[in-house]
Amino acid sequence: MLVRAARFLLVLLVGLGVLTSVAHGVLSRTTRRWFERDVELRARLAVTSARRSLVRHWDSAHQGALVEALTDITRDERVMGTAACDVDGRQRATSEGFPAAFACPTVLARLRAEGLALDTPGGWTLNVDLPGGPVHLYGVALTEVSPDGFVVVVHDMSFLERREATTRAQLLLAFFVLALAAAGVTVIAARLAWRGWQADLRRALRGDGGREFQPLMRDVRELVARLTQERDADAPTGVWSPERLRGVLTQHLQGERVVIVANREPYIHQRTEDGGVRVVHPASGLVTALEPVMRACSGVWVAHGSGSADRETVDAHDRVKVPPGEESYLLRRVWLTEEEEAGYYYGFSNEGLWPLCHVAHIRPEFREADWEQYRKVNQRFADAVCDEVDSDDPIVLLQDYHFALAPAMIRARLPRATIITFWHIPWPNPERVAICPWRDQLIAGMLGSSILGFHTQQHCNNFLDAVDTFVESRIDRENNAVVQGARRTLVRPYPISIEWPVRWLDELPSPEDCAAGVRRELGLRPDALLGVGVDRLDYTKGIEERLAAVDTLLERHPELRGRFTFAQLAAPSRTRIARYQELNDRVEALANKINERWSTGDYRPVVLLRAHHEPPAVFRYFRAADLCYVSSLHDGMNLVAKEFVAARTDERGVLILSEFTGAARELTEALVVNPYDLGEASEAMAAALAMPAAEQQERMRAMRSLVAHFNVYRWAGRMLVDAAQLRSRERLTDRLTRRLSDPGRA
Repeated sequence: MLVRAARFLLVLLVGLGVLTSVAHGVLSRTTRRWFERDVELRARLAVTSARRSLVRHWDSAHQGALVEALTDITRDERVMGTAACDVDGRQRATSEGFPAAFACPTVLARLRAEGLALDTPGGWTLNVDLPGGPVHLYGVALTEVSPDGFVVVVHDMSFLERREATTRAQLLLAFFVLALAAAGVTVIAARLAWRGWQADLRRALRGDGGREFQPLMRDVRELVARLTQERDADAPTGVWSPERLRGVLTQHLQGERVVIVANREPYIHQRTEDGGVRVVHPASGLVTALEPVMRACSGVWVAHGSGSADRETVDAHDRVKVPPGEESYLLRRVWLTEEEEAGYYYGFSNEGLWPLCHVAHIRPEFREADWEQYRKVNQRFADAVCDEVDSDDPIVLLQDYHFALAPAMIRARLPRATIITFWHIPWPNPERVAICPWRDQLIAGMLGSSILGFHTQQHCNNFLDAVDTFVESRIDRENNAVVQGARRTLVRPYPISIEWPVRWLDELPSPEDCAAGVRRELGLRPDALLGVGVDRLDYTKGIEERLAAVDTLLERHPELRGRFTFAQLAAPSRTRIARYQELNDRVEALANKINERWSTGDYRPVVLLRAHHEPPAVFRYFRAADLCYVSSLHDGMNLVAKEFVAARTDERGVLILSEFTGAARELTEALVVNPYDLGEASEAMAAALAMPAAEQQERMRAMRSLVAHFNVYRWAGRMLVDAAQLRSRERLTDRLTRRLSDPGRA
């Protein structure tokens, strides 16, 4: 107690000293200005009163009358003396005791040094610091005499220091008394409040009363549980890696294999023109994220077989081992007819759910025929999952909006399965969900999951609100869960990421060599400035807004014309849907318009590369670019932003990121913009191109550290650990239930 009191007094005294010093400084400057103006006014009045006498006796043969007139001015005790001077510095007369240090030639020299005019209207002033104290000089020209002369009045200002010392002492005393009084009242009030709070807290800890502390106690218990979970899940510690993910899988799930369900397959076998077969990696953020997880965990990936040579490469059970040459997991392909693909994928999924969940100002279209195909295909995939599992309580990871109904379908056949559904796109608010005619069935299907994951807490909140609006259930807001009978579905945020390090970088040249090579391919000068965008041709990606921002940049910054080129890598997507065909045409027309406006000679400001690009080619452009602009109008995460950061091993380049992406919540060192604001986006590009190397390095280093630690292995590890703990609790509950129902069992 004494130590705390001493510390309090020490802080009080230090604060008091600082406050007093600041207050005294302000007060001293203010009072000094007041006194100087007062002295000047007195001197001006005195000289004005004596002006006629001075003029009359200026050229008198007897200097006594002039001296007497000067003496009349020195009646004030603070006036040290006055002098009458000619304009050439000759001293005509002085009062008794006039300081020799301020002889007329000296005053005239000071005036010239200060740049003051002798005939300044109203007079002039000089403040001089002498060893004996400060002195104030006031002078005024007597224009009535010929030749012109002037009068100098010298004031002793040393009284100011005495007054300031008195003021300082009184101010310090006043502050000290006031501070002690305030401190005393504060200590007494805090002491009384502390005693009451301690008493209530003791009662709460004992469990007898303290209702207001119950939320706090619940939070504390929840925090302890989470920290314990983090500690257990993070052994061994360090950056998450494939080895660490396998260790977590072995520790928590006894090395069981995982079944992943996704519409898109990680490897597509396509027939070439010469009759051969080549392997293609699809342009998909989902595949980018999940494929490293499967290589780390092993298991089965169930997907739609869409390649022209896919059927030729599978075995009798529609399986093929991948990746080619490594063969670390199985790919199970599900075959769809053109009618099924049109209704399930192009229709309900991408003309209905996709625009419903993205705020991109495209009207969703829902057709009953598409809905029937969606249900049929979901059942087909659910059956395939049940064929691939090797136990009655497997771990199943369902991916994205293509399979909203599958969790409940799998649950119907495998009641003890641990089903994790991850929704890779945003989940909208209930008002928007209400547009879908089959919203109740969609939500009920998703609630067949054990864990339902989204990118952000806001998406989780939107889903819980939709459940509360449309489905009969109980919402457990404290634990973010939906309770239906004896079953609970946990709703959790799991921000997705990418692998670290990215394996595609191993065989790529250095960033410097990539930059030189890409510029040669595009026909650019070696010192050209390069921006890059990498997307599927989708209306949610903001490609039109991005190119329009490039146009605005060149309009506002003429110095960049001929120097800056923006390369847009755009993979064709969903080309059977009319809106995507229209988008393709609009993007091409806009690129041509910008090039027509700003092209000169061989220079083209926009290079539109509409083709599928394999990951090595994409990462070459990332490494070569001065900036990467991700302009999505609405997105769950947008892994392109994280891929650009991962590619920059040189810690150079600038990321410009739309505020409407999930990545903007994590990569805060990017230049975050509103993609609809073309002025803001264009100025961000200009700032990126002019950003010093040191600032680029500082921003990129921070983002790379975040992506390294919060990589896709951590994303998968957190979900699998949560699933393992949930399954352990469910198994324990099952055993207790069986024992209670059959007491004779041991």
